[in-house]
Amino acid sequence: VKSLPRSLSLSLSLRDDRRICEKTVRQGKCQHSRGRRTSHRNTSTCIISSKMKSYITEALSNFFFEYETPRQVLVRNRRVGVVCRLIQLGVLAYIIGWVFIYEKGYQTTDIAIGSVFTKMKGVAYTEISGEERVWDVSDYVYPDQGGESFVIMTNFIITDGQTQSTCPELPDGKNTCSSDTDCTKGQFKRTGNGHMTGKCVNTTKTCEIMSWCPVEDDREIPNPPLLSVAENFTLFIKNSITFPAFGVVRSNLVEGVDQNYIKKCLYDPDEHPLCPIFRLGDIIRLSGFNFSQMAGVGGAIGILIEWECNLDLRLQRCIPKYGFHGLYGNAKEGESSQASVGYNFRTAKYYMEDKVEKRTLMKIFGIRIDIVVHGLARKFDIIPTLTAIGSGVGIFGVATVVCDLVLLNLVPKKDFYKNMKFKYTTIQDEVPVIQLDKEDQEKSQTENPK
Repeated sequence: VKSLPRSLSLSLSLRDDRRICEKTVRQGKCQHSRGRRTSHRNTSTCIISSKMKSYITEALSNFFFEYETPRQVLVRNRRVGVVCRLIQLGVLAYIIGWVFIYEKGYQTTDIAIGSVFTKMKGVAYTEISGEERVWDVSDYVYPDQGGESFVIMTNFIITDGQTQSTCPELPDGKNTCSSDTDCTKGQFKRTGNGHMTGKCVNTTKTCEIMSWCPVEDDREIPNPPLLSVAENFTLFIKNSITFPAFGVVRSNLVEGVDQNYIKKCLYDPDEHPLCPIFRLGDIIRLSGFNFSQMAGVGGAIGILIEWECNLDLRLQRCIPKYGFHGLYGNAKEGESSQASVGYNFRTAKYYMEDKVEKRTLMKIFGIRIDIVVHGLARKFDIIPTLTAIGSGVGIFGVATVVCDLVLLNLVPKKDFYKNMKFKYTTIQDEVPVIQLDKEDQEKSQTENPK
């Protein structure tokens, strides 16, 4: 026996529900059933209630006891099959090669918190105008607290016995004058060294100023550098880091780097890559610059301590790597092509002589060292692993989309594939509940006339 159409079954079901409700009303099971109009209203209410109960029961039953799966069509086409497998192979290579191997998508990460302690060692000797002097760490390191950023003096210009008085400007061609009118009293020039008194000194053809006199003369920089022996100074770096998310603490004094090793080692990227003692000349050379050139006018070097730790492996494999970068400029460019060459600053030492305040001014050329610590630790975690796998599975759908576009739009038998992939049906119009209610009312009036 063939099954009834859905619209006919629904109509019969509604009629049955109506008959049950009319029977219920006649038996007095529905309230307020007096009168024909009240009876019809209660009958409609019973039908709606019964239908809602049926819909809710059917929806819950479908939700808990049914499973839906998409329909798939097996297409035997060599070209489309090859395209599909190539795309899937590319997606698989991306997931394994890039996501998991290169990007470590199965691990969670944490950034290190680190501190740096430094210590310089070395002694220099100079003889200037017959005056001998020995320079130790307290003399040539600024500041001397042992932080991650400091300056090592390699050259200097010293001006002794300066006092607060009047003197002519430096005859360097920037502050020339021909008469007093060129030196406005109380003003100063950007290239000058003090306030002008309004007088033009005939011997120097420069304006007279009130300043620390005599004025510093830095037109000639000592060459070779006065502290050229600084090339053999040594720098000791002690670095400690912690990864708070993983509770791991490490130091650059790793396993095997003990006191006996430190006493005899000197950093070498090939032979002693873990030695924490560095020769200043090697630091500049590894950064791509020449020591004698940088020591003369100063410069800046960046030391990068990099920690890349895979905590899924042994902790002993979490070791630092040192990198050296010149912040002085481009080593391949000459000094003439740079607007400002080198690194320098001034400092003064004040003292009293015959109740007169005096100072010794030093223009210091030095090598600035900036130590930067970068640490990154990785460790397996199920959440990023599942996320990476889920995204990879989703990307596999690209192959299906591309192949469907080819089958449905480009191949000669595209209409045949459309009919195989999509199932077309026509839904018949269902009889509304209101229409059934009216038909039953007319039938009731015919059978029971007034």
